[in-house]
Amino acid sequence: MKIVADSKIPYLKGLLEPVAQEVLYVPGGEINSDVVRDAQVLLTRTRTRCDSKLLEGSAVEFIGTATIGTDHIDLDYCRSRGIKVVNAPGCNAPAVAQWVHASILQWVKVCKIDRQLTLGVVGVGHVGSIVARWARQLGFRVLLNDPPLAEGAGVVDRDRESGVDVVGQSRTGSDISSLFPEKSLPSSLHPLSLLQQECDIITFHTPLTRDGDYPTWHLCDEAFLNGLKRCRLIINAARGAVCDNEVLLRWHGDIALDCWEGEPAINAELLDKAFVATPHIAGYSLQGKQRGTAMIVEALNRQYGWNIKPVQAAKPFCGAEHVSPRAILDSYDPLADTALLKSSPETFESQRNSYNLRHEV
Repeated sequence: MKIVADSKIPYLKGLLEPVAQEVLYVPGGEINSDVVRDAQVLLTRTRTRCDSKLLEGSAVEFIGTATIGTDHIDLDYCRSRGIKVVNAPGCNAPAVAQWVHASILQWVKVCKIDRQLTLGVVGVGHVGSIVARWARQLGFRVLLNDPPLAEGAGVVDRDRESGVDVVGQSRTGSDISSLFPEKSLPSSLHPLSLLQQECDIITFHTPLTRDGDYPTWHLCDEAFLNGLKRCRLIINAARGAVCDNEVLLRWHGDIALDCWEGEPAINAELLDKAFVATPHIAGYSLQGKQRGTAMIVEALNRQYGWNIKPVQAAKPFCGAEHVSPRAILDSYDPLADTALLKSSPETFESQRNSYNLRHEV
């Protein structure tokens, strides 16, 4: 068996060699049809577009992406060719929640805000649920919005929530109501219009979808922003195109962005405007990377009957049970990453690829 793996997937080298005839480590941007032609397994990150151009005529039968999202994978094509696709949903959720709350706390400090704030969380999956739980501990009033979750009566389909359709596997739901103090999660979910009316801060944690009942492409658009009554900070650590970047540029409030439209060639004016601006590294914790790699290795074990022992993260999958402002601020300073990106935006991709993985709060 031949395995092609993105060379930037950490904690992977040395694990697969005992079970494969050949393991080829290649930078994500250099993985092409010639490289994968005789490979049965492809292990990726987000920078490799897995579609017919890459896969047609290849021997690939299994794709594992060590990421939450699968925007870079043509799932319909893979399904039609019988290629199994697995991802790592939730692997970096505590790290993204750390980035969100560190950004909020820095903003509160700089703006000298001394009153209770209302935080709106759009998308209550792996990341959004941790963001909401920690926000309540930090003294925020929290309003939740998640139409697909409300429709599911408290049970979220994890595949749908992350934009994933795992080829060849059944789609299973997970009850996440235990993460919230409310007795019934659906009753605590609110329409987006209420968040527009009452929230001081709104943070997005949705997959990127263009169709279906609840498309999220440009969910934060001109109409959405015009409908805000008191919001002063918009946060996007989900997918770049969830927020219309051109419209954000004209909005009067503050923004914290980790995900950008057109990255790595991001809008220079939007970068200058942003209070927090980072190169798509919100989820880049040491523990998150360990989880992501472990999840795809364990999927390989199930698929091929192997018994590989991946590195396991010491910290909990659902994030710290309790947090404080000091613990979050001591664990990460997003303004340092912001200063670096603003000083050298042309190195967006290299900053991302060489990021010094931080520890979660």
